Amino acid sequence: MNTFTQFGLEQDVLQAISEMGFEEATPIQAKAIPVAIAGKDMIGQAQTGTGKTAAFGIPLISKIAASEDRIVALIMAPTRELAIQVAEEIEKLGRFKGLRSLAIYGGQDISRQIRSLKRKPQIIIGTPGRLLDHINRKTIRLDDVRTVILDEADEMLDMGFMEDIQSILKLVPDERQTLLFSATMPSNIQRLAQQFLRNPEHISVMSKVVSAPSIQQFYVEVQERMKFDGLCRLLDMEPPELAIIFGRTKRRVAELSEALMKRGYACDGLHGDLSQNQRDTVMRKFRDGSIDVLVATDVAARGLDVSGVTHVINFDLPQDPESYVHRIGRTGRAGKEGTSWSFVTARETDHLHFIEKVTRHRITKKILPTLSEAMEGKQKLMAERIMETVGSEEDLTAYRWVAMQLLEQYDSVQLLAAAMKLLTSDKKDVNVELTPEDPIRSKKRKFEGSRGGSGGGYGGSGGRRYGGSSGGGSGGYRQGQGRSDSRGGSSSSYGQRKPYNGSSSRNSGREEGNRGGRSERRDDSRSSSSRSNSENFVNI
Repeated sequence: MNTFTQFGLEQDVLQAISEMGFEEATPIQAKAIPVAIAGKDMIGQAQTGTGKTAAFGIPLISKIAASEDRIVALIMAPTRELAIQVAEEIEKLGRFKGLRSLAIYGGQDISRQIRSLKRKPQIIIGTPGRLLDHINRKTIRLDDVRTVILDEADEMLDMGFMEDIQSILKLVPDERQTLLFSATMPSNIQRLAQQFLRNPEHISVMSKVVSAPSIQQFYVEVQERMKFDGLCRLLDMEPPELAIIFGRTKRRVAELSEALMKRGYACDGLHGDLSQNQRDTVMRKFRDGSIDVLVATDVAARGLDVSGVTHVINFDLPQDPESYVHRIGRTGRAGKEGTSWSFVTARETDHLHFIEKVTRHRITKKILPTLSEAMEGKQKLMAERIMETVGSEEDLTAYRWVAMQLLEQYDSVQLLAAAMKLLTSDKKDVNVELTPEDPIRSKKRKFEGSRGGSGGGYGGSGGRRYGGSSGGGSGGYRQGQGRSDSRGGSSSSYGQRKPYNGSSSRNSGREEGNRGGRSERRDDSRSSSSRSNSENFVNI
C-alpha cells in the first residue's frame, strides 16, 4: 500500500490530502511524486481519471513557500473546464499552507483576471491563448517561474496550441523544472519534450487494454430517426443515478437536452455556446444531483471528473477511438462499475468495428427495450422507491388521512395503479424535433496513438462528403433544405453541411470559439494541426 506519509511531505500538505479523502496513492502518484519532489524533469503518461492532478499538485505545493509574492509555478491546460478543475484541486492542496493560485482562461472578463493578479498568486493555471494575452499585456511575467507543468499535452497540441506553448516556454527561465503529462505519446509530443525538457524521466502507468474493464460496453443498431425514442426507453429501462449523454455538435446537444426536458427528464446541456456562468450552473446542478442527465459535446465534457456517473450514452458515435475512450472513461471510476451504450446507424457499423479494433475491446450488441419493457422498468423503479419510503423512518402522518379517505371509496389496487400511472407519466405525446446528423463513416486509418509508440495519431484521409442518415428522417424530425443523398437510389433532404475532411475529432475544439477577442478564440477554438489537409470542416 502506497501511503502519502512515505513521501516525506510536510504536515500542512498531509492534512490537505487527508481532508480531500485521499488514503492511498494511485500508481501515477506513487511513481511521479518522488521524481517531482527531487526536482527532475518528467514525462508522465496516464489516462484521465488516474489522479495525475494530485501527482503534480502535491510536489508543487510542497516546494512553494507561502511568503513568495511572485509567480513561481505555471500550469497549462487545454480547456477552461480543465483549468478550473485543476485550479480547484491545487487550491484544496495548498489551503493549509496559505498558497494563492489563479485560473486564467478565455471566456472570462480579462479585467477581472487582472484584478485577481494584483493579489500576487504564486501559481497560475491557464489555457495557452489567454496566457499569451496576459503576457503581451505585461500583466503576467514569467521571469521567476521555477516549475512548468503541461497537463493533457496531447489535447493541447491536437487543438493547435503548439506555437503558443513554444512561445510561452521560451519566456520561462531555462533553470526550471518541467513536467509533461499526456495520455498518448505521438511524435509532436516527443518533439516538444526534446525541445524543452532536460533528461526527463519517463513514467507510464498506461493500461494494456485501452478501454477500462470495469465498464460494460453495449451498442444498439438503430435508425437515426429512432434514436430519441430509443434513448427514452434506455433511460426508463435502466434508470441511471447520473448519466452523461454525448452528442456530436452544439446544435445536437441543445436540441437533445431540450427534448429530454420536454419529456420530463431531469436534464441539462453543456456546450460551447454557454457562458461561463451558465456552464458553472449546469455543472453545479449535475454534481449536487439536481439533474441526473447531462448532455454534452466532447470538448465541453473534456476533463470533467464527476464521481458517481453510472452511465455514458453515445447518442452520436465519436469520430475517433480515442474520443470514445475519453467519453466512456467518465464512468467506471474509483473501482466502481459503469455502463456505456452507443447508438449506431447501419452506415456506422464499420466505424464501430474500427473503434473495437483500436480499443481491443468487443462491444456487445443489444436490442433496444420494447415499450412494454421500458414501462415495466420504470414501474419497477417507482415501486422500489415507494417500498423504501414505507420502510424508512419518514413521518407519513400528514398523508395518512387522505389515504384512508380514498381507501374508503376505492379499491386499494385501483388506487395504487392510478398513483403509479401518475408517477411514471412519460409525456410521450409531447412533440419532439431533432435535426438529423450525417453518419460517421470509417476512415480506414492507421491508428498509432496511445500505446507508447512513436508516430502521430492517425494517418490523414482525404476530404469526402458523408451521406445522409438512414431512415429518411420521418417520425418527428424536421427536414432541412438543400442537398439530397443520391446513393443507393433513395433520396433524403437535409440541411446544408460542408464536407468533413476525415481528420481527428479534435476539430470539435473549434466549437468553443467566436467569443470576441483573438486570444479567446485561440483558447477554445483551435482545430487540429491537420487543418492544412482540408479546406472545409463540419459546421458545429
